[in-house]
Amino acid sequence: MPTHHFLSNVLAAGGQWGLRIERTGEWLVRALEIASDSESRKKGLLGRDALAPEIGFVIAPSQGVHTFGMRFAIDIVGVTREGRVVKARGAVQPSRLLFALRAFAILELASGVASEAGLAVDDVLIAARSDAQ
Repeated sequence: MPTHHFLSNVLAAGGQWGLRIERTGEWLVRALEIASDSESRKKGLLGRDALAPEIGFVIAPSQGVHTFGMRFAIDIVGVTREGRVVKARGAVQPSRLLFALRAFAILELASGVASEAGLAVDDVLIAARSDAQ
């Protein structure tokens, strides 16, 4: 993965990290799972029955995902290297494709998490330690 992006600190340091919405200061998710190698990007959320609302699953680098073979709906967010949201779709059902061509990473969330947090296109996501709070 290229060296500097909104996930750089997460990859460089241990501990639990989450994402805050810069505009509000509120947590979007308090735990990140990052798929940054070929195998984990291919698998994604396949095989799971659900995604907990406090977990954000990040596929990076990626500009698109599919939900074929998934068992539940998810929110899908396209994020630039700087952490800016360029696309957000809620409750994406299984057997769909979604692309965000300006994205560096795709963030997958439990269905409803993005809207509940008030996440909007152009918001900036900030990686922050969540285990020290």
